[in-house]
Amino acid sequence: MNRRLLGVFVFALVVAGLASFAVYKLLISQVRTSAPAAPVVTNKLIVATRDLQVGALIHDSDIAAVSWSGSIAEKAIKTRQDVLNRGVVAPIYAGEPIVEKRLAAKGAGAGLASTIPVGMRAVALRVNEVIGLAGFVLPGMRVDVLVMGNAPSAGPNQNGVLCRTILQAIEVLSAGQKIEKNVEGKPESVQVVNLLVSPDQAEVLSLASDQTRVQLVLRNPLDNNEQPTQGISLASLFGQSVKAATSPAPAVAKPVLPIHAVTPEATTIEVYSGAKRSEQKIEGSGK
Repeated sequence: MNRRLLGVFVFALVVAGLASFAVYKLLISQVRTSAPAAPVVTNKLIVATRDLQVGALIHDSDIAAVSWSGSIAEKAIKTRQDVLNRGVVAPIYAGEPIVEKRLAAKGAGAGLASTIPVGMRAVALRVNEVIGLAGFVLPGMRVDVLVMGNAPSAGPNQNGVLCRTILQAIEVLSAGQKIEKNVEGKPESVQVVNLLVSPDQAEVLSLASDQTRVQLVLRNPLDNNEQPTQGISLASLFGQSVKAATSPAPAVAKPVLPIHAVTPEATTIEVYSGAKRSEQKIEGSGK
């Protein structure tokens, strides 16, 4: 073999070895100076094993404990004892961690009663296809409540039938026996709807449903503003103006003069003496 070619080959091997050693040392130094990777933190959370609708009572087969490495929702529940036998007040989907705000209070049970917030009331209102907006009044929607009837009046003139808005932006708690919200908004024929109201509003609604005809008016669920209304009468609807009854003016007693203050009028007497005529006045005597 040519010595020159052998020398070039040996020199190339030496250079390659030195380069490989330099790269190796560089990699080792970078690995040693880099910070160690943080271990993955996992948490034990309680998740739903199936979809849970509003009003359902959670049983042991409905939940499971899993290791959760992602972000944790606020007030996520971590023990089975904090979930079992509690009612669902908001839909929970399969595989979703269960949070406190979607469950009823401990001991509240399940069903419609568990979905009523503390301090509020649920009032049932019988409806038909007209009053119930042909089935479009569904849980979670908001409605205004109108009443129609004859207002009591003590005067002789009546306004006839009156219509007035008595409650605004009232949430529908349930429609019939259905208490979960319908995201598709499909109409469903129901006979009774339950409205979520305050105790004062419950009194108003109960009296109105018993003494007048009640009509529900659908509104945007995001529109919570109350607009003052004056109502309308049947007479005003036909362009008639109704005047308020006027009461007669009270009689004013005439003052009676005391007897001693009465002064009789003077009496005139004509006196003739031959052809001469004269008049004399006789003053009355007052007491």
